[in-house]
Amino acid sequence: MADLIFEPLSFKNLVVKNRIFRSNIAGRLDNYDGSGNQARINWEVKFARGGVGAIISSFVPVHPRGRILPNYATIDRDDRIPFWKALGQAVHKYDCKYILQLSHGGRQRDVPGIEYPIGQSSTDRADPLHGFECQRMSIDDIHEVVNAFAEGARRARAAGLDGVELHGANGYLITQFLSSAINDRTDEYGESLQNRARFVIEIVQAIRRKVGNDFHLQMKISATDHNNALAFLKFEGAGNTVDDSIQVCKWLIDAGVDSIHVSTGSSFPHPRNPAGSDFPVEVLSNTYEQLVSSGTHTFRNFVLFRGAITGDLFRQQWLSAGVPADQIEGLTLPDARKIKQAVNVPVLCTGGFQTASLIRDAIKRGDCDGVSIARPLVANNDLVNQFAAGKDRADKPCTYCNKCLVHVVEHPIGCYEESRYKSREEMIAEVMSVFSPPTFQ
Repeated sequence: MADLIFEPLSFKNLVVKNRIFRSNIAGRLDNYDGSGNQARINWEVKFARGGVGAIISSFVPVHPRGRILPNYATIDRDDRIPFWKALGQAVHKYDCKYILQLSHGGRQRDVPGIEYPIGQSSTDRADPLHGFECQRMSIDDIHEVVNAFAEGARRARAAGLDGVELHGANGYLITQFLSSAINDRTDEYGESLQNRARFVIEIVQAIRRKVGNDFHLQMKISATDHNNALAFLKFEGAGNTVDDSIQVCKWLIDAGVDSIHVSTGSSFPHPRNPAGSDFPVEVLSNTYEQLVSSGTHTFRNFVLFRGAITGDLFRQQWLSAGVPADQIEGLTLPDARKIKQAVNVPVLCTGGFQTASLIRDAIKRGDCDGVSIARPLVANNDLVNQFAAGKDRADKPCTYCNKCLVHVVEHPIGCYEESRYKSREEMIAEVMSVFSPPTFQ
């Protein structure tokens, strides 16, 4: 019988060779000014060579004010097009599609660039965990950002890429408008669900006016916000429910979206995204110093993480707000199934996938049409090729330790779980391999 994982997935304007997408993940690979370099190309080629059907780029800012970290390649100017064209061509050599994720961090920015020390958002309230400050966007600001998303899509198409994804999940700017727990506006972009969705609907409409109807456009959404999952955030509202998101998805599809990508959580990181088997507070206490000047709560957090007792208390609270380690894989499938039953476009689902039989069963049951994978592919870049060779799981699977993500603020992206390697030297060599061959010119 044909393997469901390796059946092509057809969208309105795109066909992907199999049902496995590399989800958005990367690190500080590029130049401070937002220009790209060879390290990012090397990073993406790892996964194309490893067999994924399509790669969803990491967070790509449509405006410098929307950066979450310096050294992330942007799509805010026409002179960025040649780099993204070179990257797309490198990935296409492996019959792999490349979908660029159009993004804006809003108030959620780990390390702001020197150009814009204060973020912008639907609100003027700082985020409750780190205290990242922001300014409430004016109507003119909203129109400027809507246009920036549309221009980013135009540039992605000009670069010969295969589509774009709106990052409307995990606490970034679009979430900050959509979420009832974050958006406190009283104008036409706030209060009711329809008003809170107006911002992203206008983005979709602007993109379609700019690139037409024959270019792939998908939306990543946090189906359920779980905004007050942590005990010390119980005073916050819970945020959007999956039923709210179903209605938003219907509006998005009417406006021109070709696919829905289901995630969870109203921030990043969030106890449920990326859900972990542990919380590496020892590593965090060393890397979090990079964020200390970024928010009003960051120094407090830094001291908390470095304390033996307080650090352990935070770890316990974080893990208790998530899911048990044996429930991480596929934790968003119930929400994906509800959305898929309500819409008429393909649905992708993210959530710790790394077992072929579980992925096949999810597709067969109708929970989703394909899955996206981040951390398990960082651990095993060739996971899809292993599936094709008949393996159900990698010999050394991802442990969901989240060290890859805790390191990324300060160090190169890669798997930092030393137990998966023969030695620390082997681990470091693999992490550093992203810099070979050398810089893109």
